[in-house]
Amino acid sequence: MTSDDSVRPGRSRSIETHSALSPEQTEAVLGLLAEAARTDGQQAVSEQGRLQLRGGEREGVSHLLLTVDGELVGYAQLEDTDPVEPPAAELVVHPSHRGQGHGRALGSALLAASGKRLRVWAHGGHSAARHLAQVLGLTLFRELRQMRRPLSGFELPEPVLPQGVTVRTFVPGQDDAAWLAVNAAAFAHHPEQGALTQRDLDDRKAEPWFDPAGFFLAFRGGELIGFHWTKVHAEEQLGEVYVLGISPDAQGGGLGKALTAIGLRHLAAQGLPTAMLYVDADNTAAVSVYERLGFVTHEADLMYRTET
Repeated sequence: MTSDDSVRPGRSRSIETHSALSPEQTEAVLGLLAEAARTDGQQAVSEQGRLQLRGGEREGVSHLLLTVDGELVGYAQLEDTDPVEPPAAELVVHPSHRGQGHGRALGSALLAASGKRLRVWAHGGHSAARHLAQVLGLTLFRELRQMRRPLSGFELPEPVLPQGVTVRTFVPGQDDAAWLAVNAAAFAHHPEQGALTQRDLDDRKAEPWFDPAGFFLAFRGGELIGFHWTKVHAEEQLGEVYVLGISPDAQGGGLGKALTAIGLRHLAAQGLPTAMLYVDADNTAAVSVYERLGFVTHEADLMYRTET
């Protein structure tokens, strides 16, 4: 989420809502996001949101395009797929068009579209986003921390698997259904991760960064009970603990720690200097585990919401 304050006199601002974007509109939005990322130092729209720009209509997802005199200067995405929580949104204004009320206009449109039941991400937690949240009447609800640790020059723990557990890498097509089931169970209370579908998995498998050699599955007998999916951000030279999940009936036995070590060793073997991960700040048990593994907080994404 990025912010601002009123459109310049003599200029015409409009906001259109689409259930799907054309290829031309998609490229224009991606260009806008890239310009904003260069200025802000991080993406204003999450990976899931960027994936949802492509591939046609998706149930519960809307795209808001803000133009001034026909030029795209703002974008917002609204996702209304959670059966309990209010719709979630992300928004961005082109850096050269900030301070003219476009952020407030997009925010107001999102409030109207959601029936004033809204959650909004502010990636990086910038002061301008905090101001916009205040203007829109939103309050801080959630903090997602990005944590990092060096991979070079530090000893990584030897993985110790629970008795009877074996690990192999993901086989696309063969392991999809089993992984989706364990992911849903492990993240049953996590609105973004736990709801991933086959289409979401296929989207990620089609990305240039996808590498099954860094996607580790843990089995007890023939049953999948946990996984560690790593990701490499080649341009930034960052390795990521992308998703780490343990089946509820296999938690508490040290499998998570072992899978974390396996993934970190894989990333270090590729010569990457740094590893990163995301974790909710209120998940104190996970934060403590990662801190013991040498991770420290690098930055935070903040979620704001309407009062309910």
